[in-house]
Amino acid sequence: MTTTVFRIGGDLEVRRLGFGAMRLPTDPGPGREGSLAVARRAVELGITLIDTAYLYGWGANEELLAEALHPYPDGVLVTTKVGIARSVPSGDWTQDARPAALREQVEQALRRLRVERIELLQLHRLDPRTPLADQIGTLRDLRAEGKIGHIGLSEVTVGELDAAREIVDIASVQNRYNLLDREHEPVLAACEAAGIAFLPWATVAWGRSGATAEIAAVAAEAGATPTQVALAWLLGHSPVILPIPGTSRITHLEENLAAEGLRLTEAQRARLDRLSGQSSDQSSGQSSGPPSDRDGGSAA
Repeated sequence: MTTTVFRIGGDLEVRRLGFGAMRLPTDPGPGREGSLAVARRAVELGITLIDTAYLYGWGANEELLAEALHPYPDGVLVTTKVGIARSVPSGDWTQDARPAALREQVEQALRRLRVERIELLQLHRLDPRTPLADQIGTLRDLRAEGKIGHIGLSEVTVGELDAAREIVDIASVQNRYNLLDREHEPVLAACEAAGIAFLPWATVAWGRSGATAEIAAVAAEAGATPTQVALAWLLGHSPVILPIPGTSRITHLEENLAAEGLRLTEAQRARLDRLSGQSSDQSSGQSSGPPSDRDGGSAA
């Protein structure tokens, strides 16, 4: 039977099906009020893993979650990501994991989330201009200072993961991965071997799962939606996978969570397994259209 909980870093027990907060509108008005309601409903439904990042609104997403949930209920883990900065003058994002920049971003995240310690802090991207030892070493030092509990990485290769683990324990990896895009299967295998949590983003292939005939057929057989099939496949594919589908609608949130109870047959799983590699534009990181409201929390 598929387990419903996982202990990140061996001690942070969370429900495996989490919530990606990236899609929550943060500007004042009805959209923001809806976002607060979605975040609170997620916790009411028993979700204990919530993913955000500095990049999501340049801190506004973190502030939104704090407004919605602080003081955080026991067992709720809000994980955030640092290592990204605004590029001047374009305003686009770029990697910045210099030690001073990481320290400043962690201090600001602590303030915005209203906590004294971030239990899981993930490096959003490795910075090619900063030595890996400086990036990971700074996070290790922040952990020793009590400002970080566990350290995670995002969008890394097996080699990069191995190199980082020589410096400090890594508790999580957040890479793009879904039923139609399994480019990072080797990274998932490495995480499974080491007991590292694997948080896939783009969990439902930019919402295009329903346009794939085989997924739609399995969904019809199971009395479920294509999104639920995609999430159920992830949960059954590896015990270290912790999907973080995101949405700004309570109805979609509830639909996503219902995937936990969907049991795919071995025959259905075999049919779905054969879909790997059929979405070439997704594998290249390009989307044929805008991400849907039901897509997973994104690392980019």
